[in-house]
Amino acid sequence: MTTVSPTVPPTQAVRHGFLLAGRAFGKLIKNPSDIIGLVVQPLITMILFVFVLGGAISGGNTDAYVQQLVPGLMVYSTLLVSLATGVALCTDVSNGVFDRFRSMPIARSAPLIGAVLGDLPRYFFSVVLTLGFGFMVGFEVQTNVFAVLIDLIVMALFALSLCWMSVWIGLLVKNPQTVPGLLMLLIMPLSFGSSIFVSGTTMPGWLEAVTEVNPASFMTEVNRGLLHGGPVAEPLLGGLVWMAGLIAVFYPLAMVAYRRRMR
Repeated sequence: MTTVSPTVPPTQAVRHGFLLAGRAFGKLIKNPSDIIGLVVQPLITMILFVFVLGGAISGGNTDAYVQQLVPGLMVYSTLLVSLATGVALCTDVSNGVFDRFRSMPIARSAPLIGAVLGDLPRYFFSVVLTLGFGFMVGFEVQTNVFAVLIDLIVMALFALSLCWMSVWIGLLVKNPQTVPGLLMLLIMPLSFGSSIFVSGTTMPGWLEAVTEVNPASFMTEVNRGLLHGGPVAEPLLGGLVWMAGLIAVFYPLAMVAYRRRMR
């Protein structure tokens, strides 16, 4: 079987990745259960934190809490959706799909890039749905359409960087059923050790310090700033640094795991 040379130019690798992204997106469209999951997950989360826990968390001022919660839930939904990338990748490798890719004249990294880009509509759909459900429970955008579009673009960049963590885990293990559990070990601290649900000022000092440097907190504050007109520059800078760091760490790890898995 022919193995593709690793010296393919980066532009070619990205182009090959876009071609394979269509395959990943096609799988999403053809699988109703995935689409249903994308709809149900943010809906249940919204109901839980607004109508079940919202009163207790906010001290009875649920309306004000919704304004702080929805931008955070956009980040939380992105974190949860990242599970799907690793599971799908691990399943494809286990089923021999990537063995067929190796015989094709494409860059070695193209299947991974394709998996990440192909899941981008999944992230976008989840974030937009979360925002839509937020409108239904009283959330109000206090800026403008341009700020909302910028926010969606920033969230897409965050999703792309986050994907590589999921890709690495998906290539590291051989059983697709193991992937969600391992990823949740990373996602849970990112979610609940952040300002997504409550302000870090309500936490013990050591945990508040962790919250202040959590990438999920940076992205939550970016959302709040762009949707409510608050400060954006500082949390955006922190978020961009984290995005670059996630890619710098997990992209090489994913490539190493991919090469080992393909031996």
